[in-house]
Amino acid sequence: MTELSLENIEFIKILATSDATLLQAGMNDATRNRLDTEIGTILRAYYRENTMGTQTEWTQKLEKVGIDEDTGKSAIACARRLGIDIS
Repeated sequence: MTELSLENIEFIKILATSDATLLQAGMNDATRNRLDTEIGTILRAYYRENTMGTQTEWTQKLEKVGIDEDTGKSAIACARRLGIDIS
């Protein structure tokens, strides 16, 4: 299971506040891989919990570290623009 590390928290916050076009331009293979695997896994679970009512507890975990619903939605939207399948 993917952990909510400090790096993952910061990555999600960056996604929520950044322009996908700028992120795309500066993204290398390692960043893309991390986005696909770790961050994508977290955001997919968070999305499913909030849309399908699954009990993953990611909403609670993210709220504890200062990522509210609007920030989560923004991060998901940015990840989708970067080509990450969230749903």
